[in-house]
Amino acid sequence: MVIRRVVAPRIDFGELRRELELPEAFPPAAQREADEAAFRTALPAADRTDIPFVTIDPPTSRDLDQAMWIGRRDGGYRVHYAIADVAAYVRPGGELEAETWRRGQTVYLPDSKVPLHPVALSEGAVSLLPDQERAAVVWTIDLDSSGETQSVHLERARVRSRAKLDYAGVQADADAGRLPEPIAALPQLGTLLVERGFARGAISLPLPEQDIEPDGTGWRLVLRAPYPVEEFNAQISLLTGMAAARVMLDGGIGLLRTMPAPREQAIAKLRAAAAPLGVEWPDGAPVGRVVAGVDPAQPRAAAFLDHAAELMRGAGYTAFDGKVPDDPGHGAVAAPYAHVTAPLRRLADRYVTEVCLALFAGMPVPDWAGAALPKLPEVMADTDRVASAAERAAVDLTEAMLLAGRVGEEFDAAVLDLDDRPKRVPGGMIALDEPPVRARCEGALPLGERIRARLVTADPGQRRVLFTFSG
Repeated sequence: MVIRRVVAPRIDFGELRRELELPEAFPPAAQREADEAAFRTALPAADRTDIPFVTIDPPTSRDLDQAMWIGRRDGGYRVHYAIADVAAYVRPGGELEAETWRRGQTVYLPDSKVPLHPVALSEGAVSLLPDQERAAVVWTIDLDSSGETQSVHLERARVRSRAKLDYAGVQADADAGRLPEPIAALPQLGTLLVERGFARGAISLPLPEQDIEPDGTGWRLVLRAPYPVEEFNAQISLLTGMAAARVMLDGGIGLLRTMPAPREQAIAKLRAAAAPLGVEWPDGAPVGRVVAGVDPAQPRAAAFLDHAAELMRGAGYTAFDGKVPDDPGHGAVAAPYAHVTAPLRRLADRYVTEVCLALFAGMPVPDWAGAALPKLPEVMADTDRVASAAERAAVDLTEAMLLAGRVGEEFDAAVLDLDDRPKRVPGGMIALDEPPVRARCEGALPLGERIRARLVTADPGQRRVLFTFSG
């Protein structure tokens, strides 16, 4: 559902790629390895092409990591989750592996992406495109009627997706009660898993995303609220990531995605902010349920969510071999969790998958996978920073381009946050109604209220936008 939209002039994002030193092409040797692997890699002997998998991704995506099938079983559910078997196509110790370590993850910009793997693999031989037999790592997870995991099975197998679905279409089908059979149970199981998450203390922020999309010769900035089915789809990935964490913790070796649990004083501070911002917090209600229940389209609720984001800091990766980490949990998931479902786009997932496959089969972890684990946290932290910087810089540039030439105009806005640094000029963060820009505004701002803000700076060269409070 598109909430707001505005068209911007043509923007050249090439400068961002140069500034961030993003690679333009794969080294010839790495590209050759990818091309050869695309044609020569044999598919697994195990055949699961009878399972009618489907994928759910943005409409233009072709790097499809996951395919799913969900069915009923003995009063509960069975989930088949196929993950692209990237490791089968990337030779340990080869030039392609080395280049993926330099890249770390796929970096997305509005006009292009810098892929982790060559397109011959990421959008070709390894991608779970419809009506193509592909190599996959298939997780089979059985759950009881309460959504509790009863058993996990893991294998390499050949699979065939039946359809490439997108979120808007799936949501429309869900609303009309006509979801295709492979995902007919997704809303029911997704809702059940969300409720289980609330019960254990999980937190998910329902924040709209600022998307930059092409529009003729220019670009449009769109503020888009997530579809409910996106959360349900994410729950299947979380379910698999928690299963992977359990396999590794039981096996005594692996790589977890970790984050400190929210501190009690931070939760108390958020609770204290709820009433002044008009957010109900019933006695005994877990923070995750309260956060999920607010409407981010309302200014005071949006300010509350901005505060809630402070609960979710410090995410990283924790490798272990022998000694299990003292705190293996992920604060937002409220359980141990691992990244394992996006190996086409994220380096760590390839190695975590190999560890899980070996442990599940009762075999030693391959030396190349085990040796990578302690090195991955630093590499992933570095590439996370690059990917975040690229995303933020693209939005900042687009916002400045949208507002260039409008200095002196006043805009309707909502106050999301206030500065807490005493030496800084008083002000905070505001969100404009139209265009959907988030920017700093100076002045004595009323938190969670609607204001008029005057634009004083819109500099595309510095990617800077600044407002002042005008009433």
